[in-house]
Amino acid sequence: MRRSVQIRVCLLLGLLLPLAAGAAELYRYTDAQGITVLSRQGVPPEFIGKGYEVLNDQGRVVRVVPPAPTAEEMKRLLAEKARASTDAQLLRLYTSPDDVDRARTRKLAELDGLISVARGNLQSVRIQQANLQSQAADHERAGREVPAHLLAQIDNQKAEQQSLQGEIKRYQAARKEAEAAFMADRDRLVELLQR
Repeated sequence: MRRSVQIRVCLLLGLLLPLAAGAAELYRYTDAQGITVLSRQGVPPEFIGKGYEVLNDQGRVVRVVPPAPTAEEMKRLLAEKARASTDAQLLRLYTSPDDVDRARTRKLAELDGLISVARGNLQSVRIQQANLQSQAADHERAGREVPAHLLAQIDNQKAEQQSLQGEIKRYQAARKEAEAAFMADRDRLVELLQR
């Protein structure tokens, strides 16, 4: 009788030791045919993206690996992450809507200054061009040919005017964008502070 108890204990230990020693995990996933598969080997790479479950040796779920997000879900997640990052930066930059208003005033004043300088330069270039054209007219009235260097200077002044006009337009566009951006920042900050 004692011998039979020893045999039973050995058999029982023989069955339990592999489970205790390995404490092997099972992986449950769905294959291409829609069949649920249990495997100790892991999940094949082609099925990992569909998600799977990890089970303990008693068959209980210990971990769930969700399916990989779709392209649309990934886009939404990235947008949410970017929004959260922008919100955090906004809260670091400004403590109140008044801070946004002060920053907006400084930025717009800076852009107004750049526009004013560009306009002053444009006026100066126009005056220089008028003087050069007057000199060219003097040559023509005197019956002389207008010197090539004078014509080149007039062309340079015209090109400079176009460049300055483009610069002014860029500054004006930047001013509008800055004003809109600061207003959006202010509105978002108010929203964040009310949470």
